[in-house]
Amino acid sequence: MSDYILEMKQITKEFPGVKALDNVNFKVKRGEIHCLVGENGAGKSTLMKVLSGVYPHGTYSGDIVYNGEVQNFKKISDSEEKGIVIIYQELALIPELSIYENIFFGHEILKGKSIDWNETIVRAAEMLGKVGLKADPSMKVKNLGVGNQQLVEIAKALSKNVKLLILDEPTASLNEDDSQNLLNLIRELKAQGVTCIMISHKLREITAIADTITVLRDGATICSLDANERTIEEAEIIKHMVGREMDNIYPKREKHEFGKVALELKDWTVFDPVKNREILHKVNINVRRGEIVGIQGLMGAGRTELALSMFGNPTKYKLTGGELYMDGKKVNFKHPKEAIKSGLAYVSEDRKGNGLILMQDIRYNTTIANLEALVEGIAINENEEINVANSYKQSINIKAPSIEQKVGNLSGGNQQKVQIAKWMFAKPHVLILDEPTRGIDVGAKYEIYSLMNKLVDEGMSIIMISSELPEVLGMSDRLYVMSEGTITGELLAEDASEEKVMAMAIKS
Repeated sequence: MSDYILEMKQITKEFPGVKALDNVNFKVKRGEIHCLVGENGAGKSTLMKVLSGVYPHGTYSGDIVYNGEVQNFKKISDSEEKGIVIIYQELALIPELSIYENIFFGHEILKGKSIDWNETIVRAAEMLGKVGLKADPSMKVKNLGVGNQQLVEIAKALSKNVKLLILDEPTASLNEDDSQNLLNLIRELKAQGVTCIMISHKLREITAIADTITVLRDGATICSLDANERTIEEAEIIKHMVGREMDNIYPKREKHEFGKVALELKDWTVFDPVKNREILHKVNINVRRGEIVGIQGLMGAGRTELALSMFGNPTKYKLTGGELYMDGKKVNFKHPKEAIKSGLAYVSEDRKGNGLILMQDIRYNTTIANLEALVEGIAINENEEINVANSYKQSINIKAPSIEQKVGNLSGGNQQKVQIAKWMFAKPHVLILDEPTRGIDVGAKYEIYSLMNKLVDEGMSIIMISSELPEVLGMSDRLYVMSEGTITGELLAEDASEEKVMAMAIKS
C-alpha cells in the first residue's frame, strides 16, 4: 500500500468571479500530522470541503486519490464511510442534547428499528475514555466548556472509525491549557494510527506538532516542508504564506507621551444572576489617551465579563459595587447605547455571533452602530453612507469586490476589519478589543496590529483582551493580569515576561 493515504491532484474550484483553488496538489503520508497553513482566503477550508464532499464531485476539477483509489464523493456521508471526518472551527454539536446523543447523532446504533440507547451510552463512554474526557455521557453538551466540547467532537469522529481526521482551527477558541491538551490528544491519535490534517493560524502550535507543513497562497500550493528532516522556523512559514519577509510580527510604533486617563474602574464588582455568584471583585484598572492596555488571564478569569459589564449589559450582569469614570466623569451605563454615546466601543470576541450581521453587506455593517450621523430629516442619506463605507474599506484595506459584498462571504481577517470599521465610525475615545486576532492569519494580524498603532497615535485608548500571551506582550504598553475575577498584577511592557504573567494568572 502507498506511503500516502491521500493525494489531491490538480484540484481547481471556482466560484462566480473567483478561482478559489488553482491546480492544487496536496499529499498526506499515512499516520502523519500534516498541517495546512496560509492566509485567510488562501483556499485551505475550500480544499478540505472538496475532500470531505461538502463540494461534491463534479463541482471541481482534479482527482482525489484515497488509499490508492480515485474517489467521487457526492456528500459528506460518502467520505465518512471511507473514514474521512472533518471537525470545523464552529462545533457541530446540539447544546440541549446529551454527550452520548451528540456522539452518535446521524449514525445511531440500532436494535431492529429502534435506537439501542444502552449500547449507545456504553459506546459513548468508550469514546470519551479514548479522548480522555471524564464526564457523564448523559450530561448536556451545553454544560461543558469549549475545550471539552472539542473533545466530544473528536469522540464523535472516533465513533465513525476515523482514519483521516481533519481539524479546522481546533484551538482557536481554547485557552493555553486546553490547547495543549488537544495537541497531546492529536499526538496520541497519531500513535493509534489516525492520520491528521490540521488547519491553524497558531504557528507556535504548527511548529510544535507538524510532521509536514503545506503552504497555500492565493489558491495555489506554494510548498511542502518536512519537519522531520529539519527544524522549520516560524519566519520561514510566514515568508511562504505572505510572499515576503516579515521581520517583526508586531509592528513598532513611535514612542509618545500618554495623555490623561480616558477610562478608570474603581472597585468594580459584578454579580452574575445566571451563575448565581460574584464574577468580578473590586477590579481597579485605567487606560490613558494614546495607550494600549492589555488584559491577560486564563479562560474563566473574567476578562470578557469585565468588558461586557463596562459596556452596559444590565440583562446579563448586575453591578454590586464600584465606579466607572470616562474622562474623569462618573458614568453608569444601563445600556450599550449609552456607552457608545459616551465614547466607549466594544469589539466582540464572537464576530460572527455578536459582532456582525453576516447576511448583510459591508456598507450596512460599517454604519449600523452610528446611523444617527447619517440621518437627514427622517431618512438616511444613502450617498453619505456609501461614501463612509467606501472610505473605511479603503483606509483599513478590507479586501472585497465592493461594499455590497455580504460580510458572511468574507475571510475571517476581513470580517474583523469590518467589525473594527463599524466602531471606528462610532468615533469612540476608548476601544475595547476582545480577542482581536482570533482565527485570522499572520498577514491579517499584522494589518490589525498596524491599525491599532495608528488609532493610539491619533489619541484613541485601547483595551486589548487576548488569550495569546505573545500578542499581549508584543502590543501592550502596560498590562493587567486577571485570575478568578480579580486583578492579580500590573506590569509595564518592558518589565513583562511570559513567566511573570503566567505566575500572576494562576494566583487565586
